[in-house]
Amino acid sequence: MKKVQKSVPFNFVIENLYALDPIIKAMFGAYAIYVGNKIVLILRDKKDEDSGVWIATTPEHHASLKNDFPSMRSIKIFGSGETGWQVLPMDADDFELSVNHVCDFILKSDKRIGKIPKPKKKKSNTLGQFNDLAI
Repeated sequence: MKKVQKSVPFNFVIENLYALDPIIKAMFGAYAIYVGNKIVLILRDKKDEDSGVWIATTPEHHASLKNDFPSMRSIKIFGSGETGWQVLPMDADDFELSVNHVCDFILKSDKRIGKIPKPKKKKSNTLGQFNDLAI
């Protein structure tokens, strides 16, 4: 059976950020948006309560971002409580307006948005410990 290629949801986000040459990476059934070395957004359309545009931020910025985006909330699939990732839910009345606004903030290099991902750990070579032994 041939795998069906899904299109990136909320494609207007890519159009809005085009000037920054964003990089799009498929990630866990969603699409991560990188600008430079920072992940800034995840676009997710899974037909559940966490579908929408996820904002990469940190807890110290939540209050000020909540003033700009009243419908913003923590991701629920990560459990109860506040999470670093925040979502603009796709079922919010102000969804498209808010997403366009967050794109404007990214275009202006707003320091509240974006995270530099932790480097991936290198896979260890289990035979590496024997490479120095003379056989």
